Amino acid sequence: MSATPILLYDGFCGLCNRLVQFTLQHDRQDRFRFASLQSSFATQVLGRHGADGVNLETFYVVAHHQQPEERLIARSDAVTYVLGELGGRWRVCGFFWRILPRMVRDVLYKVIARNRYKIFGKLDVCPLPDPRQRHRFLDQ
Repeated sequence: MSATPILLYDGFCGLCNRLVQFTLQHDRQDRFRFASLQSSFATQVLGRHGADGVNLETFYVVAHHQQPEERLIARSDAVTYVLGELGGRWRVCGFFWRILPRMVRDVLYKVIARNRYKIFGKLDVCPLPDPRQRHRFLDQ
């Protein structure tokens, strides 16, 4: 597996699925890969980092997967990382998001995460990716 960043997301969360669709749409270089937190793939990766996939309120990015410098990026730092990697105007948005102190960003992140099912809904099943994008999902 290459060092492409991998987004680990709640497969039943409407907001998380919108984030995946947003990333697919704006990832012009086809860099990102995806896996739901409910998958065995995510359980294995999170276990290496002492994290628990039961906490579905946390969105993760795995940077440098299976490389010596592999790291797990969580919450608001993960959002900043994704925006930066998408480049262009999204990198600028990530820069302004990063200007906020991490404590403030994480509080905002936690408020949204706790209320995401109420605001964006909870899906009955994890949606299947578009066949043209299926190669980017690691938990099929």
